[in-house]
Amino acid sequence: MRDHVTLHVKGRVLVGPEDVRDELWVVDGRVSYDRPSGETTTVEGWVLPGLVDAHCHVGLDHHGAVDEATSEKQALTDREAGTLLIRDAGSPSDTRWIDDRDDLPKIIRAGRHIARTRRYIRNFAHEIEPEDLVAYVGAEARRGDGWVKLVGDWIDREAGDLTACWPRGAVEAAIAEAHRLGARVTAHCFAEDALRDLVEAGIDCIEHATGLTEDTIPLFAERGVAIVPTLVNIATFPALADGGESRFPVWSAHMRRLYERRYDTVRAAYDAGVPVFVGTDAGGSLAHGLVAAEVAELVRAGIPPVEALSATAWGAREWLGRPALQEGAPADLVVYGTDPRADVRALAAPRRVVLNGQVVG
Repeated sequence: MRDHVTLHVKGRVLVGPEDVRDELWVVDGRVSYDRPSGETTTVEGWVLPGLVDAHCHVGLDHHGAVDEATSEKQALTDREAGTLLIRDAGSPSDTRWIDDRDDLPKIIRAGRHIARTRRYIRNFAHEIEPEDLVAYVGAEARRGDGWVKLVGDWIDREAGDLTACWPRGAVEAAIAEAHRLGARVTAHCFAEDALRDLVEAGIDCIEHATGLTEDTIPLFAERGVAIVPTLVNIATFPALADGGESRFPVWSAHMRRLYERRYDTVRAAYDAGVPVFVGTDAGGSLAHGLVAAEVAELVRAGIPPVEALSATAWGAREWLGRPALQEGAPADLVVYGTDPRADVRALAAPRRVVLNGQVVG
């Protein structure tokens, strides 16, 4: 740990969407609203709590697990973009060493993906059959930081399209086991078929959620099931569809339909009261550091700018059980030159990044 410098952060501190203060101090690495004695270093601008990427993969690339040097580079790229809290939505790498680094983003881990045999990207997941799902969910609930990640659907080569990976009874038992162990459960889902069973089985979140329809959106809203749309990842669907056209034309057409209605899907979910949070899906085939682009995509989908900001700032931190800019909280904050509530494109150009009370970017 490094010695802490006392910072005076002034300008417009966005403690909440409407709670705007003129200044705060960083004392011994924590937020204070009481002026300390002694010398301070001044940082000025528009201040947000450290941004959240709620679907990110540190320690993973398109081949599978990566070494520590590559993991560090990924985490540093996210940090430079202002992402200071990551929900790692599945990784085969052991990244616990990052917890000992006060200059790298904080990570909430969902353990390793749990997928059906030969129904996911090679080298990413535990690949198992339904009779083993409860045991693997229990193990990942103990290994993770309060989350477990299932692969809810994927292409079925015999069907030539996306289909659900798990029978209803298996997911009911698995989700119940995770909840018994104090963990929440999320699932990768592109298509429509798996959603009702997962939600009625008690799942807490769905990743991507491109398959939401007017039939399932009310169910999500009623149960309070969150979605993390990863629109910067959904933008890759047309290229994926083109690549699979010759072998899986039905799947390709399905992926294009999901892509074409992506903005309408997200806006309809938001309008219905479904909680929506920012996630980029960085670390598989996508680059890290895309949090600003994802917020801009949510706005493009029709979510009001302040709500899109909350989905990566105040609201996201509350959902994940982590503090924002409250008195005594770890001083994880990002400073911008202009008001990001007026134009979320400001997020693409952080002026200063402060992590654990230290200016790191």
